[in-house]
Amino acid sequence: MEKPLTQNMNPNRKPFSLDEYEQAGGYEAMRLALTSMEPAEIRTLVEKAGLRGRGGAGFSTGRKWGFVPMGPDAPKPKYLTINADEMEPATFKDRVLMEGDPHQLIEGIIITAFTIQAETAYIFIRQCYTEASRRLTKAINETYAKGYLGKNILETGFNLELHLHESAGRYICGEETALLNALEGKRPNPRSKPPFPPVVGLWGKPTITNNVETACNIPHIVKNGAEWYRSLSRVGDGGTKIYGASGKVNTPGAFELPLGTTLREIIEHHAGGMKPGTKLKAILPGGASTGLLTPDHLDVKMDFDSVQAAGSRMGTGTLVAIDEKTCIVGLVLNLVRFFARESCGWCTPCREGLPWVVKLLSAIEHGDGRPEDLEQLKHQIRFIAPGRTFCPLGPGAMDPLKSALHYFEEDFKRHIQEKKCPWT
Repeated sequence: MEKPLTQNMNPNRKPFSLDEYEQAGGYEAMRLALTSMEPAEIRTLVEKAGLRGRGGAGFSTGRKWGFVPMGPDAPKPKYLTINADEMEPATFKDRVLMEGDPHQLIEGIIITAFTIQAETAYIFIRQCYTEASRRLTKAINETYAKGYLGKNILETGFNLELHLHESAGRYICGEETALLNALEGKRPNPRSKPPFPPVVGLWGKPTITNNVETACNIPHIVKNGAEWYRSLSRVGDGGTKIYGASGKVNTPGAFELPLGTTLREIIEHHAGGMKPGTKLKAILPGGASTGLLTPDHLDVKMDFDSVQAAGSRMGTGTLVAIDEKTCIVGLVLNLVRFFARESCGWCTPCREGLPWVVKLLSAIEHGDGRPEDLEQLKHQIRFIAPGRTFCPLGPGAMDPLKSALHYFEEDFKRHIQEKKCPWT
């Protein structure tokens, strides 16, 4: 099984220096792209490879790049931003990539920036990722010293300045346009769309925002080709995926596996199965903002389309295994409380609706719930829905609640009838 994203990583040693990375084949793709390929050729290659954004949305990366105006009359400057905020609860895949192989990310950034003809790039990183920041800073300095960043890279006339920006830290900064506002020094509220960032982005100029894992895939596609990349996957989309597993499993961690690996294989084989004395009750398949699945879904393939067809989202691909001793009401309360705190407060459904949901769930969890509270919760799910909020934060916060009421409504009713949490 090929594992291009993690092939250079070893938990028992520091990440490769630039020289070590080159000895392992690093920066070959950058040389090929900058000296032998046209931007349009790279974009077409990435689209044919079937790379979909690994930040959660799953949009075609090549198609996204294609929205950037090109040619001599295109607005300048252009920008590339890398979303390394990673504040989705239970998600840690980007941290693994940045700490384990920072030069892989930098090489992906250089190729991506060349493809959209951006001469300035930012890595927008979560503030508490101090070790990742330290290792990236070292790698960036090495890359400048080698002449792979800065002016006239490889004597091609292409220039690129790369900056590491440590976020002040809020979940909302992970939303693409809120991230851009934060980089501009503004309050990180999402922007109204259209216009979309590839046309009007950072400081009003064309901007592409890609996830860390997305960018790390680019050198391997350029070096090995679209057919090779598609061959790594078990589904129609291409590549491998960094899957995470946490919760009540024996060996939590991050695993690079073919895209389309089933939930069963991730949990039972790679994560070592459930802990002794526990039984699987539910799964958050892709972080805290994805809908719950049940043991009946264990044979669902973990890819964007399959998980959506099962009624949830793959999101970041970092699952949480929940056992039968865990209170579903308490779990959902904990998640919604987080999203209510992290809301920017820009739109009414999020600002007013999420705290109200927290209040209702808290009453149910602590034995003060009423039967009519369930209808109120269902009303809020319809109220804080896609298309009714300024960004996806609110609807994402409702996904665990909506699925919990669908699969585990009896748990809610028991709390109300027994006037206490039956799992305490």
